[in-house]
Amino acid sequence: MPPLTQSELNEPITGHMHQNLTRLDSGLTVGEALEWVRRHPPTGRVIYFYVVDKEGRLEGVVPTRRLLLSAPATRLTEIMVRKLVTLPARATVLDACEFFIQYRLLAVPVVDDEGRLLGVVDIELYTDEFGNPGVTTQVERWLQPLASFLRVESSGGIVLLVCTVAALVLANSPWAPSYAALWQTPVHVTFGGFGLAKPLLLWVNDGLMTLFFFVVGLEIKREMVSGELSEPRKAVLPVVAALGGMVAPAAVYLALQWDRPTVAGWGVPMATDIAFVVGFLALLGPRVPHGLKILLLSLAIADDIGAALVIALAYTGHLSFPALAAGAAVLGVVVFFRWIGVRALPVYVALGAVIWVAFVKSGVHPTVAGVILGLLTPARPWLGDRVPLDVAADLFKRLRGSDDEPPPPLVERVAPVERLEHALHPWVAFAIMPVFALANAGVELKMGSLGQPVALAVAAGLVLGKPIGIVLASWLTLKIGLTQLPSGVNGKVLVGAGCLAGIGFTMSIFIAGLALNGPALDEAKVGILAGSTVSAALGSALLLRFLPRRAAE
Repeated sequence: MPPLTQSELNEPITGHMHQNLTRLDSGLTVGEALEWVRRHPPTGRVIYFYVVDKEGRLEGVVPTRRLLLSAPATRLTEIMVRKLVTLPARATVLDACEFFIQYRLLAVPVVDDEGRLLGVVDIELYTDEFGNPGVTTQVERWLQPLASFLRVESSGGIVLLVCTVAALVLANSPWAPSYAALWQTPVHVTFGGFGLAKPLLLWVNDGLMTLFFFVVGLEIKREMVSGELSEPRKAVLPVVAALGGMVAPAAVYLALQWDRPTVAGWGVPMATDIAFVVGFLALLGPRVPHGLKILLLSLAIADDIGAALVIALAYTGHLSFPALAAGAAVLGVVVFFRWIGVRALPVYVALGAVIWVAFVKSGVHPTVAGVILGLLTPARPWLGDRVPLDVAADLFKRLRGSDDEPPPPLVERVAPVERLEHALHPWVAFAIMPVFALANAGVELKMGSLGQPVALAVAAGLVLGKPIGIVLASWLTLKIGLTQLPSGVNGKVLVGAGCLAGIGFTMSIFIAGLALNGPALDEAKVGILAGSTVSAALGSALLLRFLPRRAAE
């Protein structure tokens, strides 16, 4: 499909709206409104009824479900949603497309300057104009027979589990010395007179995991711009729950390890592994309410933000300020290129490589650079915006005396955040994280391993600290009236969800590698494996016990 021209993008939205909507008078009761609808049945499926006053001014909308379930004597003004996103009649196609991207709406009402309802623009406008991105990643082309399997998010947890078991088997087998030696194999990368030499294990933890954290940054950006973390009212519960679920496990660990050399491992039990949590939710089937899934996913995203901050602030080694300044300068170049309209992916890949090397040399863990680059990625498509690069090109042509018609502006079909997340997520889920598990989860299991102090502290932080912190923090916000639990979630279900959030595999092992070394690191890994296993079993059992057999309607 050819890109839209600027004139098409600037067409008035009134030429694309329709009148296939149902208006209800604001003076009606629910019973009167239902009777009116029965006598004037709408064509097609109705999601919202638009409530207008006598002059046709839009006052709010009533979801169909709410109308059907409310008492007949209730007035429409008592059940309608007043806070609306509307388009003015002078808006353009470009404005409407940006609204659909920003607010993730199915339809937007169009009003005149007096607030009178003129019509509705549906999401079909966006999909018709920009189509389906149709992105197919290389891994999907190679594994086409398994494509449907790979698209299931929870399957990443299965692959991760298989690789974890494989690492444990190898580490406790006659091949253990060869397995350990493999990850200490030196790997040299040179470019001209510059070179880096690291063991294979560090290339996995510092290199591949930077890409993992880049995808984490993309997920955080998407959630903060248009997801559950975009609205303060919605974000309060998962953010506060995540904060409680980080502080309490750290406090449990510190209480058990105070005045010991291993006290630096307090960050190990703070994280939640999203892949395993999603996998166990999938095993529970349709009984898991949608609200619980959104709560846990949002909590995990907020948890990732906290983990990135902990890594950046608490586990940074000796700083090299020249290298850090060089990394910050190249990040400034990324911001500048984004502002002037540079959209070529290879340019940003090259800049990202330079930033990664600068962070490696600076003492700040390079995964922090991955998160920052993810947060700097644009979260909305390029919709024909004129940027300084276009203005400079036009000025250059004018100075040359060229009368050529400028080419139509670039129009992206999907936001860079979503495009990169879609392309990289299979590689992260089915390559990077499994390789990380193979490299890091192998620990020799001995009699009494779990009885070691570090192992007990980590396991206690995950099994006890996580649910206690999540439930107490959530209860506090509920008690003071800041939030309310999602539909289908009660106090008992929240306890089960808090236990399930104690699965802290990937990020916990990663932080353990930064905080501890030697026997203490092996003890921490044993505690992570034991604590995550108990949390998974306990959380699943509680959710099976407290969730109804059928998901809430």
